[in-house]
Amino acid sequence: MHQSHLSAPPAAPTQGGLADSLREAALSTPDLPQLARRAEGHPGGWIQVTAVELWDEVVDVARGFVRSGIRPGDRVAIMARTRYEWTVLSYALWSVGAEVVPVYPTSSHEQVAWILQDAHCVGVVVEDEQGIMTVGSACAALPFLRHVWQLDTGAMAQLVERGRTIPATAVDSLRRIVLADSTAVVAYTSGTTGQPRGCALSHRSLASPCDTLLEGWRQTAAPPGTQPAVLAFLPFSHAYGLMVQGICLRGGILMGHEPDLREETLSEAMLSFRPTYLYAVPSVFERIYKNFVRASQRAGRGVLFERAVRTAQDFALAEEQQRLGTGPGPGFDLRLQHSLYEKTVYRRLRAALGGRVCGAVSGGSPLNRELALFFAGIGIFVHDGYGLTETSGGITAQPIGREKFGTVGRPLPGTEIQVSDDGEILVWGPSVFQGYINDTAATAASFRGGWLATGDLGRVDSDGYLTITGRKKDIIITSGGKSVAPAALEERLRVHPLIHQAAVVGDNRPCVGALITLDPEFLSHWRAARAKGESPARDAREENELREEVRRAVAAANSTVSRSESIRVFRVLPEPFDLSNGLLTPSLKLRRDAIAQRYAAEIEAMYQTSSRLPREASIGDPSILDDSDNVFR
Repeated sequence: MHQSHLSAPPAAPTQGGLADSLREAALSTPDLPQLARRAEGHPGGWIQVTAVELWDEVVDVARGFVRSGIRPGDRVAIMARTRYEWTVLSYALWSVGAEVVPVYPTSSHEQVAWILQDAHCVGVVVEDEQGIMTVGSACAALPFLRHVWQLDTGAMAQLVERGRTIPATAVDSLRRIVLADSTAVVAYTSGTTGQPRGCALSHRSLASPCDTLLEGWRQTAAPPGTQPAVLAFLPFSHAYGLMVQGICLRGGILMGHEPDLREETLSEAMLSFRPTYLYAVPSVFERIYKNFVRASQRAGRGVLFERAVRTAQDFALAEEQQRLGTGPGPGFDLRLQHSLYEKTVYRRLRAALGGRVCGAVSGGSPLNRELALFFAGIGIFVHDGYGLTETSGGITAQPIGREKFGTVGRPLPGTEIQVSDDGEILVWGPSVFQGYINDTAATAASFRGGWLATGDLGRVDSDGYLTITGRKKDIIITSGGKSVAPAALEERLRVHPLIHQAAVVGDNRPCVGALITLDPEFLSHWRAARAKGESPARDAREENELREEVRRAVAAANSTVSRSESIRVFRVLPEPFDLSNGLLTPSLKLRRDAIAQRYAAEIEAMYQTSSRLPREASIGDPSILDDSDNVFR
């Protein structure tokens, strides 16, 4: 069993509740811009909200909750996207000792009914009429539910008006009795199998990773003398999003909200808000990279961009070797070439993100090493980290000045990890959850001798860096007895601009296979670049070229694993894995069981086609589809 931890001291233990830091900021730095609100017609499109203004609004809303009968220990669900009101509501509830139950606004009727019932919620805040209808359809089974507030019909103003008769001192008295070990959030797991379970997270566990990251990493969030700015677009219904909110409000970082994750909207928000730092998941960084590729090809600079990418990666690799003591650093020629591309390419790429981004964090799943090298090479250092709902967010991060791409770094100060003999990652530290509500058996089963068993697989190298290799429950075992972790193959496939998603399959099959979806925007661009009239011959040639391009992507992914682990058969699907079709969890992870069930016929046909091919073809050359099949239209 390999154990790892950092020697640096942890942040000071949290005292009191999460709302305390907001009040302290209002007293010590009242004029510090704390949040930014969207404002149509306002210069720049954003209005800044100071620390004292934010605290006053939180107290006013909290008075409304008190007047509505919300008491310490009551649970109130927030079923909304990442918007300004989410922050005000959560801190207002914490200031009176209530517990927040985050619910994804895209959750189904069954999921919402289960969460509200299991958590015994006395109130729920929804965004719009759709949310009202979803909750309303479940009300008959919710005897504890007393309040439903709708944001788009003025719920915030209604709470403020309702609370006018409650003195602010009442809120202050309630805030003072909130203990650090009181439950602040009941966050439900994504539920890739079975019903979601509610993880009880205390004020202390939520604050701990935030304070530790601020103490050791805050200087990377902005140039000296500049207030860091973060555009929050990750869902606050997820532990990662909650951690981003906590870091910003506990660290005096200006935070803006962007609830709309459509590409054009998010791009506009980046340009107008101009963040200095990004918190995102790998799929966002993959999307940014693919947009860069597509834009360069449309401008006729595809070859130049490819050279600039290789130079950025070579430069970042040489710098990595230098800081880890395994190389001399970039040579003169490489520095010269990198300097040239900095003037002609890299600064334009950063400008597309607002022009001020100097660093980033990636979480949720491991970031591809080549992608991390690319971003570092263009001047955006992405610190990869690891965490889960049961650890209130981050538990590892790349140490400053000793970053090693392709890993998720080392444990945060005060946290320790072990890798058991079967490869499972075990965690101990102040951010570990209190347990699953209403499920003592599951809580007991999740611990081994006081260590949280994460269900994730990984390895720790001789320098203490953790590499995630997959999930225990996701391991594929072929009919030949070979165990394959699908995550690395899927990650490698997604880097290719044409590929949007990939699900590796192969349980009880003779070899590993993959279900692949294509990126619709890049596919359109790819077709447009080859359009030269219409004819059956051109269409057939285009389909053959597309098949060959996907084959090359599969071959590139296979080059990272052993022959027995490589993808031998695959099929391109006509639709993406999505929340709407139930193939993704709300945190955008694959629902593997649902995918296998939905595409059982396609999987069977894929392997049947493979079994009819000569041995050399089925093993050495992955097949995609019979020539008669065409799912690219």
